[in-house]
Amino acid sequence: MLAAWRDSPTRLREDAATEADLVRAGYRDRLLTELAQNAADAAAKAAVPGRLVVRLAGADLHIANTGVPLDISGVHALTALRVSAKPGAASSVGRFGVGFTAVLAVGDEIEFRSTTGSVRFSRSATWNELRGNGIRLPDDTDFVPPALRLAWPSDSAPASGYDSEIVIRLRPDVDAPELLAAMRAEAADLLLELPALQLIRIGDDEITSAVTTLDTGVRELRITGPGRDETWWQYSTGRSRWLLPVRDGRPHPVEPDVLRAPTRSDEELSLPALLIADIPMQPDRRRVLPGARIAELADGYADFARALPPRDRLVLVPAPGFARSETDGLLREALTAELRTASWLPVVDEHGRSRPETTAAPQRASVFTGVTAELATLLADVIGPLVIPELSGRTASEALAVLDVHRIGLARIAELSIGLERPPQWWYSLYDALEPFVADPLAVEELGALAVPLADGRLVTGPRTVVLDDRLAVPIPVRWARLVHPEAAHELLARLGARPVTAGDLLADPALRAELEHEPGDPETVDAVLGLAAQLTSATGPDAAGLPSWLGLLELPDDTGVTLPADELLLPGAPLAAVLVPDSPFGTVDSEFAERHGAAPLRAVGVGWGFSVVSESDPTGPDHQLDDEEHWWASLPEDPPEFAAVRDLDLVDDAAWPNALRLLLSEPATRRLLADPDGYTAWWLRRHAHIDGRPLGLFRAPDDPVFADLLPDPAGFTPAELDALRAVLADPETITPDLAAALLDALADPSLTPSPAAIATAHRRLAAVLDRLDLDELALPERVRALSGAVIDPAEALVLDHPCYGLAIPPNRLVAGDIDTAPALATLLDLPLVSEAVTAEVLGEGTLTSWAAEPLGVVLRLQSGHPTPDGPLVLHNRLQVRLSGAYETTTDVPWWIEGHTTHLRRHPINHLPQ
Repeated sequence: MLAAWRDSPTRLREDAATEADLVRAGYRDRLLTELAQNAADAAAKAAVPGRLVVRLAGADLHIANTGVPLDISGVHALTALRVSAKPGAASSVGRFGVGFTAVLAVGDEIEFRSTTGSVRFSRSATWNELRGNGIRLPDDTDFVPPALRLAWPSDSAPASGYDSEIVIRLRPDVDAPELLAAMRAEAADLLLELPALQLIRIGDDEITSAVTTLDTGVRELRITGPGRDETWWQYSTGRSRWLLPVRDGRPHPVEPDVLRAPTRSDEELSLPALLIADIPMQPDRRRVLPGARIAELADGYADFARALPPRDRLVLVPAPGFARSETDGLLREALTAELRTASWLPVVDEHGRSRPETTAAPQRASVFTGVTAELATLLADVIGPLVIPELSGRTASEALAVLDVHRIGLARIAELSIGLERPPQWWYSLYDALEPFVADPLAVEELGALAVPLADGRLVTGPRTVVLDDRLAVPIPVRWARLVHPEAAHELLARLGARPVTAGDLLADPALRAELEHEPGDPETVDAVLGLAAQLTSATGPDAAGLPSWLGLLELPDDTGVTLPADELLLPGAPLAAVLVPDSPFGTVDSEFAERHGAAPLRAVGVGWGFSVVSESDPTGPDHQLDDEEHWWASLPEDPPEFAAVRDLDLVDDAAWPNALRLLLSEPATRRLLADPDGYTAWWLRRHAHIDGRPLGLFRAPDDPVFADLLPDPAGFTPAELDALRAVLADPETITPDLAAALLDALADPSLTPSPAAIATAHRRLAAVLDRLDLDELALPERVRALSGAVIDPAEALVLDHPCYGLAIPPNRLVAGDIDTAPALATLLDLPLVSEAVTAEVLGEGTLTSWAAEPLGVVLRLQSGHPTPDGPLVLHNRLQVRLSGAYETTTDVPWWIEGHTTHLRRHPINHLPQ
């Protein structure tokens, strides 16, 4: 080597640079890892249990191990940067002999002691050899010769009981305790990665590994040491070892880790199991060699899953997420493909039993989330292969989705139930097993197509189409109801829409609606419906609340012999007839027919007495044939969940509205709708119902102080009636364009005498809704109301936007609302702001002071309760302002504000005797 360096100075620089690069980059933090790999190889070659001991003796670090001792090829490898003494199959770790370079990370004086002979490496001795042999040194002042290219024999022997020992003289800058602490943290991982090693001792701390083979082919590896007792399950495939940590007897996924080949690399992984792989690595063993067949590492991964207990097998499924490296992405893809197509996923057998050997490929399996053992037994021959209940919980759903397991829900079970030939008792068991899964309306909807056996032997689709039992006081034959077989009757069917056969339920059956739409006048249907209605109203009264409005389709005879829908007929003597227009489309029920069936059943199916109500659950639009319904619907922020409205309001005679309102208040169903200010009924009445030509929405509600002396009260109603009508009268919180116009007209009406407070409140509310008013459509009156109550010409009016102007300008010139909304009020009324139309000048200089320096300032602050104002305070013995512009005067005022400056008239308290 010395001759080579003498002949080629370039070779010397290259060797030094190569060694330095390996120390700084590839092996900068792999001292224990590289020496442990050598120890593992030595133990494996000698077929002895591997032991590695690290101890500190003064400044020397000793690392001893068992196994084959150093031979001549080993010496050659140690002194060569590109040669390995481990090329064959007997080597379990590396193919490169450069890992020993890691010792230079902590020292420059190294001794390799072995039972077959020892060698010494020394950077200082290398310096001496270079100088003593006249070898030309590079001109670079930072040049440092390689320490591992020259070796000297040594007489030292390894520690007793060990075959090899490496002794490193630590450099002064190396923190020895910290180095040992890092090695302790690394030791357990090395025992996982290097199975030939069974013991690693760092100082006084001993970490050991023990392996036990389980019945399933899985090997249990236990790592113990100070403060450490870990159990791992290990499974070996062709080129991979997979490990899972075990806690409380069950395997768990590992945290994100790195590829180990066999020791830690820099290839980050996000796999659920630790991977120790046989795969070509780059010389520094930090990265996979380009072109390496990474996907082959996944071969046999599914066998590991099959070897685990059935309930734990999903732990090996990679969790969804982004790959942490290119290698991770390739492995995740290969593992997922392996798991999807191999048969390892536990499924129930044809009898619904869970057995470890009964498996299926995930892509062929189905899962019902949360399936119970009872339900699995019933579905085993209906849906197959079906994942076992232990792996069907919500916690497993993410893993099963990764595996492309077909997820079935209640809707699919309902679909598969159609056409099944099973005894009624089987159906009862199915309903009983499904009941715990029906916890919300969505589940009810999903089972909407569930098959139901009928007492007549038929199998029909949909629990909503069947009834459970006959509970009628008197049996009434109906053509639209289907009865469940008694042995299959289960309370789940009622939750899914099956109806106990009460009169009200039968009258609300959608099948009856279809019957009425097809043959509304069929005599059998008419008799059945009215008979059911008679039984219902005998218990509930004539209102029969809850019956659908479409019962009004039932055609009945009128007094002219013509059949008309029930909702187009009135009972003889109905009070509604007295408030309708003369040409209303209503007919009158034949008196003999009415006497035979009774008024209450006829009213229950829609024959009119008072106003009728139309209702619908989950309405989708203005399709109820109500007057101006589209306009109301467009004003809603969203569709209402329930819809109810009084119909036929547009048929009321204008002169009959007082009586019509009393009729609406007389019945609970319609009275309730009058109290909903946002509902269609109140909305329509406010706009379209008139008393003495004035819309209801422009009358003042009782005891309303806001519109006092501005809007009229409806006449002729009792206080209780007015209180019930409050929602259809003017609402101060909701100023509509019509109400705004009425308020402006009232404010301009000199015959009305509202108080200054009422005037200001009305102006403030009008200004607040400026952005909701169309000023082009809003006709302004010719007069405006001043703060004094006077009705004045707009040319004389000024909108008060600063309170101090109210001290100097007469209130019969000021239009006031709220200071914050004054600009909006000026825009609405097309009037100038007083601060823009009038210029104010404070006369006299006064005394400049501050709020904190003046007793008057403190007293005023205490009186107002507000914080001390910003800006200076100026006191005047006499405070005068001169106004010019739209109003001109010079007048005394108690205070005035100019910008941030407050002017105050000096209080007499300042002149009291001391």
